[in-house]
Amino acid sequence: MREADRLLTQQAAAGVPPSVAKVLSAVEEAAKGAKLWCGTAAVMLVLGGRRGRIAAASGLSAVVVAQLASNGVCKQLARRPRPPSEWIPHDEVDDRPGSSSFPSGHTAAAVAFTAAVASSWPAAGALCAIPATMVATERVQSGAHYPSDVVGGVVIGLAGAWLSHQAPRLLLHLRWW
Repeated sequence: MREADRLLTQQAAAGVPPSVAKVLSAVEEAAKGAKLWCGTAAVMLVLGGRRGRIAAASGLSAVVVAQLASNGVCKQLARRPRPPSEWIPHDEVDDRPGSSSFPSGHTAAAVAFTAAVASSWPAAGALCAIPATMVATERVQSGAHYPSDVVGGVVIGLAGAWLSHQAPRLLLHLRWW
């Protein structure tokens, strides 16, 4: 696994043209603190009618679940160091967070929002998949995460979307017990 992480990280860090890396970095910056997903939800609320309101609420609740799981629990338990700086041939590696590398919280939030939105508004979910993919790619390209950290973020994001979708039914079920 470590060898696959090393090879994929080095390829991503060296293989992305600088102009593409700038775009990826801008999208990742917008995604920090879930700003991108909150802004997208606001647009859905205003322009999407009932379906937009449902999609926005689903997406934001999934982000909360994914962030709690990834940053609140998994990062505290894993304490995995970031990829070695010698694997990254550019200076973005100097701008990495000091928290645990596993899992990618940015990816978890992006996937959670996208999957939750897609379940109630597939076309909007498909559009959200574009910046979500860019965020996940940037996390490896910049040297902030190993590819396996991003995969972990994807799994947590999907679980967060599923849980936020199932929560009303689960709560009703528990209430009847």
